[in-house]
Amino acid sequence: MSNAAARAGLPANVVVFERGWLSSNNILFVGADETALVDTGYATHAEQTLALVESALGARPLDRVLNTHLHSDHCGGNAALQQRYPALRTDIPPGEAALVERWDEGGLSFLATGQICPRFRFDGLLQPGTECRLGGSAWEVHGAPGHDPHSIILFDPASRTLISADALWENGFGVAFPELAGEPSFGEIAATLDRIEELSPLQVVPGHGRVFSDVDGALITARRRLAGLQRDPVKHARHAIKVLMKFKLLEVQHIALEDWSAWLRGTPYLDAIRLRFFADEELNQLTGNILAELIAAGAAEMDSLGIRNT
Repeated sequence: MSNAAARAGLPANVVVFERGWLSSNNILFVGADETALVDTGYATHAEQTLALVESALGARPLDRVLNTHLHSDHCGGNAALQQRYPALRTDIPPGEAALVERWDEGGLSFLATGQICPRFRFDGLLQPGTECRLGGSAWEVHGAPGHDPHSIILFDPASRTLISADALWENGFGVAFPELAGEPSFGEIAATLDRIEELSPLQVVPGHGRVFSDVDGALITARRRLAGLQRDPVKHARHAIKVLMKFKLLEVQHIALEDWSAWLRGTPYLDAIRLRFFADEELNQLTGNILAELIAAGAAEMDSLGIRNT
């Protein structure tokens, strides 16, 4: 899972664990005085996250965790790491700190999206406009709203390495979730892409996918995709439902039809998107059509026993 093939140009003390789509990538810093991990993956992959960290650190403890944002695939391993390393310091962006402090799962995204995240604590805040030391180097903290209004990205001016979370992937960016709730964020995505271009990174460690160096090409792709979403926000909404459904299948791998229906009914975000963009369709009809698209694309299978991820 370590992306050694693409590490040319990365600082020598940085290890990237490329995870997939259920869990975000994890970026491990092994400094002389401190070890740190940026993003911790999904809860059901927590044992894998622990094993990856322990295999890289050996007898050294993990000293610090930083989350770029608080979607479940980026912070779902926090609790397991805090249990394994009791002295662990955890830093999060400031926007949802009060929600984490009182553990308001309704205010956080976990319940609404039908996902899980064990309760964790935090010790500090990653304030945009400040610096944090990782692996002995000063990394800049930049706000990166759009996919998530509170997300941050991290930039090392010395190596010109960017940890972009879901603000920029090699072939796009994460779903603009605020836009689906009626909070315009396409403009914030555009501004974040402009900020990344101004930073002029030589290599990007994205939240999902491989480390890449064709940053200009990725920005062209992202802006083209953004323009398409702005022209057709309904298409974006349909894509968001498909992403949430596929994420659930990645989590469970196989699910009985009765349990699938219960999950659809019990995931408030799905019906909120439906009411805003597809009010003339029933939830079962809408999600049934989207499931058929996943099956046609080879991303799922269905039989009399249930639905299977493929």
